Amino acid sequence: MGRHLTRSWQADGSLLFVTLIWGSTFLLVQQAVAQYPVFGFLCLRFALASVVLVPLFGRRLRLLTPRMLGAGIAIGFFLFAGYAFQTIGLQYTTSSKAGFITGLSVVIVPILSATLLKKFPERQALLGVVLSAAGLLLLTLGRDLTPARGDLIVLGCAFCYALHIVAVSRFAPHTDALALTVVQVAAVAVFSGLAATLGRDWQQPLSAPVLGAAAFTGVLATALAFAIQNHVQTWTTATHTALIFASEPVFAGIFGFWLANERLTNWGIAGCVLILVGMLVAEIGRFAPHRRAPAAGTLTMNPHGGDAA
Repeated sequence: MGRHLTRSWQADGSLLFVTLIWGSTFLLVQQAVAQYPVFGFLCLRFALASVVLVPLFGRRLRLLTPRMLGAGIAIGFFLFAGYAFQTIGLQYTTSSKAGFITGLSVVIVPILSATLLKKFPERQALLGVVLSAAGLLLLTLGRDLTPARGDLIVLGCAFCYALHIVAVSRFAPHTDALALTVVQVAAVAVFSGLAATLGRDWQQPLSAPVLGAAAFTGVLATALAFAIQNHVQTWTTATHTALIFASEPVFAGIFGFWLANERLTNWGIAGCVLILVGMLVAEIGRFAPHRRAPAAGTLTMNPHGGDAA
């Protein structure tokens, strides 16, 4: 019992560290794409992540059936679309707001699960959706009561990430999750490379700061984050994972304030609080003692490219 509790704390601490890394990348990516085309940057990031992941887990690819290989590519496309929306949106909004809007995917998932998987959300999830939608309204509406261009683009990212989570929850329990991770990361690199080639992104000279941002986000925020979560997920529940990842937009806001002096209006702060409360309320019902906890080791995907709840 004591050993199990210790491992649970270690898992939660590790996942919180991963979430902190993801929260720190919003501002870094925003600065990188101000100097280098979006799809070229994404290709560099995920190619570097693939270079790290393939030697570690590439041998597991033989465990995938052709159907699961196709599923991994489809999952990679949803992730690619999410990153594309987010990275483009970061050019037109602040990293703090982008972090909170991206986090809205956590409460979009129950709606998509009901629609696509016929898994209907509980009352807590519906209440979370309402609270987060109200928070999104407060956060994104400007003084003229219209959302900023970048806010709407990042909202598209939240929907793509939600589709990504639902897709993985459908396929990951039936195959090797680490092999599926390798496929999806490589797929994002390929999709981004194709888009970069069509947009002639490679004609832009690559600077040292952009390459450094690609290395940090690729190796630490993608490859390392995947490895950590896949390892420690077996020590904690999916509910704990979801609640920890709900703190990502908080870290995004902290880093935005600390490093770029980004400030929200009072209405924006209230909106952020509502979004975070909505995400927590959407998951809190799973703590009820009469509910059976998910089996350890059941992996789904996080919006930022790792396995999560």
